[in-house]
Amino acid sequence: MNDGPMTRLAAGVVATPISGAAAAGAAVGGSRPSVLSLAIKEKAALYAAYMPYLKNGGIFVPTNKPYQLGDEVYLILTLMEDPAKLPLAGKVVWISPAGGGSRQPGIGVHFPADETGINARKKIEDLLGTALKSARPTHTI
Repeated sequence: MNDGPMTRLAAGVVATPISGAAAAGAAVGGSRPSVLSLAIKEKAALYAAYMPYLKNGGIFVPTNKPYQLGDEVYLILTLMEDPAKLPLAGKVVWISPAGGGSRQPGIGVHFPADETGINARKKIEDLLGTALKSARPTHTI
């Protein structure tokens, strides 16, 4: 699997790297965080990607692109059937490298402590409901 215009992943998950004008528009303080788009279409895929143990919540984004811990990323998140997109500026806090065994390659993005992060966490936890208490494995733990 390689990151082309669109990477199809586990059922219900589509990750799309964004470049060009959209990425340039995300420049912050002279640095340009990577811009990613993640669409999660199924509850099982959302459960597998969500990182509730992070202080502000977070999400696993499948990608083969190399990242470092602490890298800033700009994520455009679409959840289930909701047409609204959630724009989030976050930091890489988890890395599953390509070729890392049975784990899907990708990064864990920690949501910001601002209103966008709080709203994303609440929306995800509302969608997951009691599934949050499940012991099923996820992409990270």
